Amino acid sequence: MSQYQCLPLADFEALRQRRELQIVDIRDASAFAAGHIPGAVHLHNGNLAEFVLNAEFEEPLVVVCYHGISSQGAAGYLAEQGFEQVYSLDGGFEGWQKCQVVSNS
Repeated sequence: MSQYQCLPLADFEALRQRRELQIVDIRDASAFAAGHIPGAVHLHNGNLAEFVLNAEFEEPLVVVCYHGISSQGAAGYLAEQGFEQVYSLDGGFEGWQKCQVVSNS
């Protein structure tokens, strides 16, 4: 069975600079619309099957939620679908956003 890994925010930024990533955001539609990591796709029950059907299974996949907890279950599920490298972003969108504010200060 495939597994996912938790990805610290600092490692996420380094990984983004080194290679192409698929980023999926599983927060609700209004939260996604209010703000998300650039390049992220809003993944929800309505588009999950299509996403899996058309995804690049070889590219690293990072799952983002609010705080890095719900994304773990989703990452586990996506790893079971055959994605080779699946990560759950520690701290989620909220943690990422805080890092952006600090780095832009």
